[in-house]
Amino acid sequence: MLNGGWIAKTERFLIEKIDESNYLNDHPVDKAYRIEHTCRVANIGRQIAASEGFDETEMVLACLLHDISYCEDFGEEGWIEHGRRAAAIARPFLRELGMAEDRINDICYGIAIHVDDKADFDGERTPFALSVGDADNIDRFDAYRIHETLYHDSSLEKPLEEKREYVEKRLGRLRELMDMPLGTKTAEELWKSRLAFYIDFYEKLAAQIACSKSVLP
Repeated sequence: MLNGGWIAKTERFLIEKIDESNYLNDHPVDKAYRIEHTCRVANIGRQIAASEGFDETEMVLACLLHDISYCEDFGEEGWIEHGRRAAAIARPFLRELGMAEDRINDICYGIAIHVDDKADFDGERTPFALSVGDADNIDRFDAYRIHETLYHDSSLEKPLEEKREYVEKRLGRLRELMDMPLGTKTAEELWKSRLAFYIDFYEKLAAQIACSKSVLP
């Protein structure tokens, strides 16, 4: 059963910290996205936890806190550190909740490694810890991200041949990612399902582009 009190406190802490970011306050679209993404990751994490027998509350908290370092100004090179910085911010908060120290470390280790698979403290790559990054990665491949990616890449403004090349490049990368290992069977199933959805979309888009220049033989 979820600990609603801990989750509510964590959600409030997340919003309070995000509100500290000068950059995000100056870029409200990015700020809204960061919060929405975090909530989606938390829901994916809960789904993994429920299927794998992990503590659902702990996983939801880990996912809610995984990007909390966006409250800080990264600078040009700071993004690569944001997992480790998020873990540093999360640890004292989790202690205030009264969580056991070994569980805090597992949560923080998962947060720390979710960017580049490295932490600045000792920990174990448990299936639970790996699931934080898995949930984050799975959220990269959903309907919203297709919309967001096509918008940011200005795909509608590209000439037809550039559109074709863009789609083929995307398809190649998606097929490579299909066999990427994840921390649990549940995450692998979600990952493959999301990628299959993406591949189906881009294959349909490629077929439409092929029909957009002339009548096919």
